[in-house]
Amino acid sequence: MHERSIIHLNVADFAVAVERAVDSRLRKRPVIVAPGGAARAAVYDMSDEAYQQGVRKGMLLRRALCYCRDAAVLPPHPERYEHAMTRFYKHVLPYSPLIEMTDHNGHLFIDATGTGKLFGPPPDVAWRIRKTVRADMGFDPIWSVAPNKLVAKVATRLVKPAGEYIVQTGDEEAFLRPLPLGLIPGIESQDLKRLQEFYLTYAGQVANLSLDQLSVVFGRSSRSLYDAVRGIDPSPVVAITKKQPMVKADHEFGNDTNHVPVVEATLYRLIEQAGTQLRWRRLATKRIRILLDYSDGRRTARQTAADPPTANDFRLFALAKPILKRAWTRRVRIRHLRLICDRLVYPAAQMELFPADEAKNKASDNLITALDAIRRRFGWNAIGVGRTIVS
Repeated sequence: MHERSIIHLNVADFAVAVERAVDSRLRKRPVIVAPGGAARAAVYDMSDEAYQQGVRKGMLLRRALCYCRDAAVLPPHPERYEHAMTRFYKHVLPYSPLIEMTDHNGHLFIDATGTGKLFGPPPDVAWRIRKTVRADMGFDPIWSVAPNKLVAKVATRLVKPAGEYIVQTGDEEAFLRPLPLGLIPGIESQDLKRLQEFYLTYAGQVANLSLDQLSVVFGRSSRSLYDAVRGIDPSPVVAITKKQPMVKADHEFGNDTNHVPVVEATLYRLIEQAGTQLRWRRLATKRIRILLDYSDGRRTARQTAADPPTANDFRLFALAKPILKRAWTRRVRIRHLRLICDRLVYPAAQMELFPADEAKNKASDNLITALDAIRRRFGWNAIGVGRTIVS
């Protein structure tokens, strides 16, 4: 049986790295990614230069600018970061079927166990990926190779913002012993505070304690703590499942807004875009999802089932409007609105049970067909619906 070889790739300060790839003038200067329009805007991400001056994630922007007055402040663009993460993932895909994307912030785990005959030793694979990503995307990923995910993640934290680290099998506990407990993932903040009460601040100090001793203080969580400080992590690299077909439509507001008519009009235009794609592909959706990105970088999402499946704009909007209301629970302005129609199927051929419903739905479908025909011939803006007009 092969010894496990887990590669961890980490693009440090991912949002900043993406923004610098878009605008090279931002390189080698302090950058803070935070919404500028919100009264209590919090730092979404920051460059290493800003970090060295005291800026931290979640810090209020006005406080961050007191520490780093010359920083360039950019609004967050979650859609841009997701797109960059997808490209990053595609560079890794040829080397292993087991690739785990834990978030959209530049982290990837790769299980390279048993792939040596195809691609060479795991460190060579990591170097090759780093070289390709740097040439194509302008990023310089940190990488590590270790026997498990926990140790691999700690190793990349040690060499941030740039570098590489290799931990051999059997060296996990020795590698972790001199490190502060805050570097080890999986230890909850309340457990860290409790450990500090006993003057335990390093992994080696906790590793000197037996499981029974830890159980006296930490109870059920003692096992995970016992394993974490020894570098024991049997969790597998969970492969990203094949994406299901979907239709997406996005809108980024030029000026962040919380004006209800503007947001609802935008939602209807997204519905029209998605509905047109569905009808062109002769498909219907069984589920609608709405994602809202606020000015302060937070995101909310809600969804609902479409039963029966539909591709009709009017019926899609009737389903989407209530979930917009459920998702929109904050007073903070909205920066980005996304509509997703997935679980796509062929439209049902079943007839309506009641004649009145059949006549109403047929009239609605005929109207949508007429709108499609006009737009195909004269362009998208040739005709519109009144609710999309906002003064």
